[in-house]
Amino acid sequence: MSATTARKSFVHNSDDLVSTSSSTTNSIAASPEDTPRQSPSSTSLSSLDSGSELQLKSRNGKLIDTYGNEFQLPDFTIKQIRDAIPAHCFQRSAAKGLGYVARDIASLAATFYLFHTYLTPENVPSVPLRGLLWGVYTFVQGLFGTGLWVLAHECGHQSFSPSKTLNDTVGWICHSALLVPYFSWKISHGKHHKATGHLERDMVFVPKTREEYASKVGYYAHELSELMEETPIATAGTMIGQQLVGWLWYISMNVTGHNHHERQPEGRGKGKRNGFAGGVNHFNPSSPLYEAKDAKLILLSDLGLALTAAMIITVGRTFGWANVAVWYILPYLWVNHWLVAITFLQHTDPTLPHYEPESWNFARGAAATIDREFGFIGRHLFHGIIETHVLHHYVSTIPFYNADEATEAIKPVMGQHYRSNVEGGPIGFLKSMWRSARMCHWVEPCEGVEGEQKGVLFFRNRNGLGVPPQKMVSPVVSNSA
Repeated sequence: MSATTARKSFVHNSDDLVSTSSSTTNSIAASPEDTPRQSPSSTSLSSLDSGSELQLKSRNGKLIDTYGNEFQLPDFTIKQIRDAIPAHCFQRSAAKGLGYVARDIASLAATFYLFHTYLTPENVPSVPLRGLLWGVYTFVQGLFGTGLWVLAHECGHQSFSPSKTLNDTVGWICHSALLVPYFSWKISHGKHHKATGHLERDMVFVPKTREEYASKVGYYAHELSELMEETPIATAGTMIGQQLVGWLWYISMNVTGHNHHERQPEGRGKGKRNGFAGGVNHFNPSSPLYEAKDAKLILLSDLGLALTAAMIITVGRTFGWANVAVWYILPYLWVNHWLVAITFLQHTDPTLPHYEPESWNFARGAAATIDREFGFIGRHLFHGIIETHVLHHYVSTIPFYNADEATEAIKPVMGQHYRSNVEGGPIGFLKSMWRSARMCHWVEPCEGVEGEQKGVLFFRNRNGLGVPPQKMVSPVVSNSA
C-alpha cells in the first residue's frame, strides 16, 4: 500500500493469508504483497493462535480492518481535495475525447478486418490452431470493447467534453453498441457516486451484513464464527458465475445494489426487491431505481438496446450464429468480465470500510475505494479506470487523461487514507480478485467500539483469514408453560 507507517506482519499459507500480531498500524499500511512470508506449514486457515491474538486486538475498542490494522476515520473535506487539484486538470477537450473514441473504434475494426481476412482455412489449415487464434481475437476485442465502455462511462460523468449534448450522444451510441442501457446506467451510477460505501444507499457491490450472509448460507448470525472454511472450489465457482453473468444480473435484477427500495421518494419501491421478478431493473421506467421524470431517458436507453439487438439478429441470420458468437457475443462476455472485475476490486478489499447511515458522509465514502495497477492494458486500453479510481470518486468530472496528475495532487491531503495496491501489476490485480473473494464475505462492526464508530463496518470471513468474526452469544429462547 502507499502509506509508510508501522506495519503488521502477515502469514501466507498455500491458499491465502492469515494475520499474526505486531505493532499498531494504520488501516492502509500493509498489503499481503508488502509483508514477510513464513512457511506455509507454520499455520493453517483455522490457526487458533493467530486468530485468538487478532481477536484480542479487535476487542480493544478500536476500528480494525480485516488485516488487523487500525483504521481512523477520514477528517479532510471535499473543499481541501478540490483546492489541491491544479485548475488545468478540470479542463475537458471534445477533440481529445473524440480522438480516443475514434482510436478505439478503429482498433476494433482493424482487428476484425485482419482476423477475418487472413485467418482463413487456406492460410491456417489446422482447425485447432484456427480455433485458438479466434479465441485470441475474442480476447483482444474484449479489451478494445472495454476501452470503448470506459469512454462512454466518461460521457456519463460529463468528463468527456464540456458539451452535455455531445457527451450523452456519444455515450448513448457507444454504450448501446455494447448492449448497455446508457441513461438507465448513468442515473443509477450517479447514485452510486453520491452514496459510495453507504450500506443502505450505494448501488454497486454493497456487501452483505453478518445477518444477511448468515441467512444466505442457512445459519444464524451467532453461528458464523463456528462455520467451516468455504472450499476453494466453492469460491472459484462463485467467482466464475460473477464474472460470467454478474453484469447481466446487475442490470436485470440489481444484484449487488442496495435493497432498501421502500424509501424511494415517489413510493414506487413498495413491495419491490432485488432478484428475479422483483421489479428492480435498469429497463423498466417504473423501477424504483428511477423517478417519473426519468421515464423518457429509460425508454431511450431501451431503444438503443433494441436497435443493437436488431442488428445482431440481422447479422446472425445473414452470416450464421456461429459467426455472431465469435464476432460479438464472446467479446461482449469479455467486456462484461472486465467491467465486473474492475468494479469488484475498486470496492471490495480487506482494508475498505463500509458505513451505516449515521456514520457516513461523502468524504468518508469516497475514500472507501482503492487504486490498483493493470499495466499497459489498464493505463492505455482501459484509459486508467483501474489506476485512478480514488480521485474519480472525489471529482468525477476530471477527464481520465488528467487523472494521474490530479491523483498525485490529492495524495498529501488524503495522507494515510489514500489506498492503493499496485504490487505485481496485472498479476497482482488478478491475485487480488481471489484474495478478496476469500477474505471479504460480510461486514460487521468492530468489537468494543462506541458512538459513530459502531456504524463503521469491516469485512470478515469464514475462512480463518485475517481478523476473525466476533463471537456472538446464542439468543436465549424462553419456554412458556
